[in-house]
Amino acid sequence: MSALKIARTAYVFLSDSPAATLRFGKRLGGKIAEGGVIALVGELGCGKTLFTRGLCVGLGVPEGAVNSPTFAFVNEYRGRLPIYHVDLYRINNIEDGFEIGMLDYLARAEASLIVLEWAEKVLSLLPDDYLEVQFKVLSPRKRRLELTGSGEKSSALIRGLEG
Repeated sequence: MSALKIARTAYVFLSDSPAATLRFGKRLGGKIAEGGVIALVGELGCGKTLFTRGLCVGLGVPEGAVNSPTFAFVNEYRGRLPIYHVDLYRINNIEDGFEIGMLDYLARAEASLIVLEWAEKVLSLLPDDYLEVQFKVLSPRKRRLELTGSGEKSSALIRGLEG
C-alpha cells in the first residue's frame, strides 16, 4: 500500500512597509486563476487585512471596496472570481466557526476564493490543499510573510511567484 505524498512549497517575502505588503498582495492576486482557500495567520495589526486588500485588487476588486469584516464576519467581493473575506477574530472555538457557516463558505472554494483572517482557529476544517500565509512582525513597519502551499494547486501558485 502506498501513501499519498502531499506537495508542500514555501516562499518568504520580507516587507519593509505597508505599501510593500499591499503590492505583494496585488502581485499574488494577479496570479490567482481559480478558486481556493488562503489562510492568514498572525497577530493583531500585522497586515492581514492590508494584504487581503492587495490580493483583492490583484483580482480586479476596487481597492476602496475592501475592508475588515471583523463585525460582519464575512465581506463578499466581485473580481475575476467571487471572493469571500472572512474574519474569525471574534470566534472563540471551532464550534463558533460552524455557527457562522464556515463549512458553507469552504464548500464554495472550487468556484471562489476564500480568504480567512485568523485561520488558525479553524485549520482542521480547511481542505487538504490551501495556501497559508504566516505574518510575523519584525518592527513597526517591517513584516515577514511566509507562504506555505499544502497541496499541488497552492504549491503551483507559490512557484508562480518564484518565476
